[in-house]
Amino acid sequence: MNILVIGGGGREHAIVWSLAGSSKVSKLYCAPGNAGIAKIAECVSIGVMDFDKLVQFAKERAIDLVVVGPDDPLAAGIVDAFEAAGIPAFGPNKAAAEIEGSKIFMKSLLRKYNIPTARYETFDDYETALAYLRQQQPPIVVKADGLAAGKGVTVARTMEEAEAALRGMMIDKVFGASGTKVVIEEFLEGQEMSILSFVDGLAVRPMVPAQDHKPVFDGDKGPNTGGMGTYTPLPHIDPAIMDEAVERIIKPTAAAMVKEGRPFRGVLFAGLMVTKDGPKVIEFNARMGDPETQVVLPRLKTDLLDIILAAMDGKLDQIAIEWSDEAAVCVILASEGYPSSYPKGRPIEGIDRAEAAGALVFHAGTALQDGGIVTSGGRVLGVVGRGRDIEEARNRAYEACSLIRFEGMHYRKDIAAKALGAMKG
Repeated sequence: MNILVIGGGGREHAIVWSLAGSSKVSKLYCAPGNAGIAKIAECVSIGVMDFDKLVQFAKERAIDLVVVGPDDPLAAGIVDAFEAAGIPAFGPNKAAAEIEGSKIFMKSLLRKYNIPTARYETFDDYETALAYLRQQQPPIVVKADGLAAGKGVTVARTMEEAEAALRGMMIDKVFGASGTKVVIEEFLEGQEMSILSFVDGLAVRPMVPAQDHKPVFDGDKGPNTGGMGTYTPLPHIDPAIMDEAVERIIKPTAAAMVKEGRPFRGVLFAGLMVTKDGPKVIEFNARMGDPETQVVLPRLKTDLLDIILAAMDGKLDQIAIEWSDEAAVCVILASEGYPSSYPKGRPIEGIDRAEAAGALVFHAGTALQDGGIVTSGGRVLGVVGRGRDIEEARNRAYEACSLIRFEGMHYRKDIAAKALGAMKG
């Protein structure tokens, strides 16, 4: 089969890497791809939002299947565009992708179907939102309604911080139109857990759970990012909690989308908080998580393409899906200044050494320049260590990180520390 993957980040590198292991794949393309993806697929310099050119390319190259990675094209209807051209595409259509594209839609859906989530209110008027905010007690969470590259959420520890976030979104438009409407919701205490699931209508097949680290600095300090690292499994969370999340949250959400006339097909990402009252929804994403995909797919033993084809054929509930027992830890190497403005074009050294040491290195923001690899994004590389348990995988990940260099490189030193502490405690 000829496969086209849409996207150019670490998630897409992991997807291409996984698909490359399938005997059913004859040719892999990625648009636009990156320097790492270029080693295993043919990269095509077409942007993810250029639907007409992507459809035309798919026709010219006889693409049998498109796999969509990022959120923006899904929310804008890229799957609808491919399907209108008669080209199968794995991912939710525009109507189903609204579960991520609008936090207000998502929260309203959960409220309507009594699916556990934080208490909240929504606003499209700044003064009304500010008056409500001032009646609350911090910590409080302020969210832009639309997509904001994983940065449209502020967990405010003080009222001053909450008011600044609200003004930034609704008045200063730091996230553009995405902040025209906002959600203000209660802060949930507990352990975070991410569950990605293959979904086709009512059929839900959960993947192994993972945990992300959003704040940029150690100890969960600093502004939120798209994710600074992740790991799987979660030895400090009872497996029964995951079963509860699947039965009380993910399956009911898939069923709710069917009832709303928006059946979901693709990967549904549930960002959850395990509270004293059980798991509750923080967010839903309409695609594989980044960087969660970088640790989850390396544990997948079943051919990823077989799973996708089963979902496309309405047979997702019939396929056996196997996972390895190993642990995986991913550490994100970021550019100087990230998640604010950052330089580009800085040479990267040591990737080959890290891979020779056994690490998987997924490129997130890289480019080829003058025969070498340079930085081209805020999150540059995802370095994945694997092992028998979290401790071994974590040690291997950080050992590999020490072998890579680029000017201004920074990364968190405490990825998976809580899980490690629970294992030893």
